[in-house]
Amino acid sequence: MKQPGEKNLMLFSGRAHPELAEEVAKHVGVSLTPTKLIDFANGEIYARYLESVRGCDAFVIQSHTTPINKWIMEQLIMVDALKRASAKRITVVMPFFGYSRQDKKGRGREPITARLIADLFKTAGADRLMSIDLHTSQIQGFFDGPVDHLFAMPVLESYLKNKLDLANTTVVSPDTGRVRLSERWADTLGTPLAFIHKRRDLDVANSVKVNEVVGKVRGRTCVLIDDMIDTAGTICKAADALYEQGATNVIVAATHAVFSDPAVDRLKNSRISEVIVTNTLPLTQESRFDKLTVLSIAPLIARAITEIFQDGSVTSLFEGDT
Repeated sequence: MKQPGEKNLMLFSGRAHPELAEEVAKHVGVSLTPTKLIDFANGEIYARYLESVRGCDAFVIQSHTTPINKWIMEQLIMVDALKRASAKRITVVMPFFGYSRQDKKGRGREPITARLIADLFKTAGADRLMSIDLHTSQIQGFFDGPVDHLFAMPVLESYLKNKLDLANTTVVSPDTGRVRLSERWADTLGTPLAFIHKRRDLDVANSVKVNEVVGKVRGRTCVLIDDMIDTAGTICKAADALYEQGATNVIVAATHAVFSDPAVDRLKNSRISEVIVTNTLPLTQESRFDKLTVLSIAPLIARAITEIFQDGSVTSLFEGDT
């Protein structure tokens, strides 16, 4: 894709999730730039682009999946190679922002690793970051430059609208930290909102138990909303609490399927009827199960890349502006 005399869009992919990158490239209407990526015997990563990138508008896609440190390092090296090869502008596309949960100090002597990751990409040469459903919105302020915070909500909502009776549906936040996100869902779908109130179990050390459900859930279909599913402990306990309060059906909608062990077993054996996620992270065959629905996030990323390249509005993807 070129704008004569002005710009040249080039798309680059790391090795973490090549299927997503290929799908994004197809939607944008370009081919992935040939790139040599290899590991030395001691684990060092080598990157070299097999075409000239001088003066290009570069987009580097990498999903921060397991092993997360390797793929973050690979993306950093790719950005550094682009900077040294005279790319005009470098946009880092990270569908899942690694270390995003470490965005503040909860106790003394802890790091703020999300800020560290943002600083590393800035130092490597990134001009812009793009990510989907950050763990908290303040991460946008960690990067000294434009950050495009995309939302998977339209993708997930479009799927749910076609299968739910919204008059008998309640959007539920699994904890107080997700209430604001759940409010946006409830406003868009036009449904009531409920949330799970959790307290520490004073009889068991380091244990959290679901205490009560606040909101209208009896006799209704409940949609549990979260940004990621890691070990699935919180989401499964929340589903059990909803059934105990009279919910007839529980569906989970989340953006990032991290699925650390034993998440898959927990979800398989839970009372949740369907788990809906996007493909921001790759899923192995072992991580897939009958109740799992995976929606593609590639069209959204592709539209955002096109808007950035054409100096358009990324906000228009969510607010309908032109």
